[in-house]
Amino acid sequence: MVERADSGAVAAETPVVPGVGKRRRGWVLAGVAVVLGGVLGFHRLVPNWPGRVGSLMESFLPWGGALVVVLLVVALVRRSAVALVALLLPVGVWVDTFGGLLLPGEEGGGRELVVVQHNVSDENRDPAGTARALADSGADLVALEELVDPQLAVYEKALAADYPHHVVRGTVGLWSKHPLSGEQVVDIKPRSIEVGWSRGLRAVVRSPYGDVAAYVAHLPSVRVGVGGLASQRRDESAALLGRAIAGESVEPVILLGDLNGVVEDRGLRPLTSQLALADGGFAFSFPAAFPMARIDQVMARSATVGHIRTLPATGSDHLPVVARVTLE
Repeated sequence: MVERADSGAVAAETPVVPGVGKRRRGWVLAGVAVVLGGVLGFHRLVPNWPGRVGSLMESFLPWGGALVVVLLVVALVRRSAVALVALLLPVGVWVDTFGGLLLPGEEGGGRELVVVQHNVSDENRDPAGTARALADSGADLVALEELVDPQLAVYEKALAADYPHHVVRGTVGLWSKHPLSGEQVVDIKPRSIEVGWSRGLRAVVRSPYGDVAAYVAHLPSVRVGVGGLASQRRDESAALLGRAIAGESVEPVILLGDLNGVVEDRGLRPLTSQLALADGGFAFSFPAAFPMARIDQVMARSATVGHIRTLPATGSDHLPVVARVTLE
């Protein structure tokens, strides 16, 4: 008589192959590393819709290095050789893109101007202290944004001794140790902003090395919300400024300003496509309490912008940035 198997018998367990789970996790880490390397290297191919996602990603592109470090730690903990090999891709791309910014700046040459760019904040409670700190930098040119009454009078008085030449148009200004001429407003107002908004100026600096066209600009702010990055006004203003600089007849050209965007942001292409960027230095300038990005920029044409760095905090929510510009 054949006995039937007990219906309540426990089914045989599937055998577990040692290391399979770890290998799978290793391949997942490797995939993430490859995607990260692709984003770092080909960020221009990321669509800017919906919500200008491309510009938003580019605003924090240097921080991709922090993600590489996190992945490296995880790969080491998992002891995943495939993930470690895959990480060579984002490491190489990041070093190629941003590694040069880590190098120390070279000594300045003879034909150079030291320039400072600072959004002083319209809520600055210590404009006199801010002005003294900027003057102590010894810069040839100082560009300021968010100049409002009554703080403007404080800056004019505090900077007069070191900078006998200055021009203010709207809420932006330029202080210079050298004579200025040809001062004029640069219209960078987006169409949707009301009349009276003025954030751009141009002046010719009579430097010891010849005339230099200096532009000071404060592009509209951007906002991050549920719909993504709202940068339409900033982008429109950047295009207007780029058009004005493209038509400039005086060379060299120096642009100083709070551009409300990093140099990798495609929204600033009208400027970055025709102007040289800083050779070195991250100089994250905003927010001052915990700097995450450099939105205060120094760019030039027919000139080289050397190592850019930040100065100590003032009464502003931005940090000042300083750079040496070598004229060609």
